[in-house]
Amino acid sequence: MHRLITTSTILEHEISELRLLIERQTGVVLDCPNSALAARVADFIEAQDLDSSTAMLDRLRSSEQDPSSLPSLLDGLVNTNTGFFRHPGALNALTRQVLPQLCARKSADRPGPIRIWSAGCGTGEETYSIAMAVCDAINPANVSVANNGNGSGNGTGKTSARNGGIAENSQGTLVQPAKLNAGCSIHIVGSDLLPCNIETADRGVYPQSSLEGLPPATIRNYFSKIGSSAAAASSDGQSEGCNESAVPQNLVSAVHLLVKPRLRSLVTFNCMNLARPGYIGRFDCIFCMDVLPHFSRVQRLAVLERLHLYLEPGGYLFLSQTEKLSAPNLNFRSETFDGYTFHRKPLAASAAYGR
Repeated sequence: MHRLITTSTILEHEISELRLLIERQTGVVLDCPNSALAARVADFIEAQDLDSSTAMLDRLRSSEQDPSSLPSLLDGLVNTNTGFFRHPGALNALTRQVLPQLCARKSADRPGPIRIWSAGCGTGEETYSIAMAVCDAINPANVSVANNGNGSGNGTGKTSARNGGIAENSQGTLVQPAKLNAGCSIHIVGSDLLPCNIETADRGVYPQSSLEGLPPATIRNYFSKIGSSAAAASSDGQSEGCNESAVPQNLVSAVHLLVKPRLRSLVTFNCMNLARPGYIGRFDCIFCMDVLPHFSRVQRLAVLERLHLYLEPGGYLFLSQTEKLSAPNLNFRSETFDGYTFHRKPLAASAAYGR
């Protein structure tokens, strides 16, 4: 019979060691108070049927052999900023400036997919937002629907910034839709450290309240309404400790929305530790929004170096506008479109960085 584990039985030096383990293995610097961390540790020990906090630390020290333990502990401790179209400036730059260039570059004699990585995607809203913005940019039929008087709801005939502002820029100038060359396609990868987040993203079911503010046409184009029973059924099989992605009791009667297959088919989700990532190929665009502030300065630089390596020459890195590109030794060139600043890896960067 296991002894009762409470927050008072978890020693301060164990909490300090735990913080160091988490930073070393994931790069994440926890900003929660010791009391919150101790409470999570007590729950984790009970859920994992461990004898003590010492046994827990022994398991986490061996996470290099069993990497599943640490993300399970971090569930609920890492604040995940999530929501659809949270960064309209980045999506505007992607669809109006970057995507047309990439489509033109993917010429017939060099066919291949345009690959986009949403690194630290949380529960998938960012990844699906990128997919929706790209679809609207490539398929002008979606834009015309969004501007038929029922779309943005702003009474101006312009697309709302919340859905990427595909049709016009801030000066009201019409932007030509990007055109894919024959044999060119779009593939978007979403990754996150926490398995719970990836399960939610892969399921693609969200409460209707999470899409408030989006144009009705966008919701109709990309989501299907499902009943609460279907939403609850889609939560079956999720791992223990992932309660945030389950349907809350106070939303039993709420309407949920399911991502439509034609959008879902563009996206692949994977668990990934950005401090120790597995190689998943090179990308034309990488979104890493509101992720770097969770890392220590040393790990932040290391992550930026990896992102630079994983970008194709001529590829683009998108960060939150509150984040500085704190990697002066990396060969990035900053560009600004419609007030949003992003970063391009020069085409000649391959020679200098070993490719």
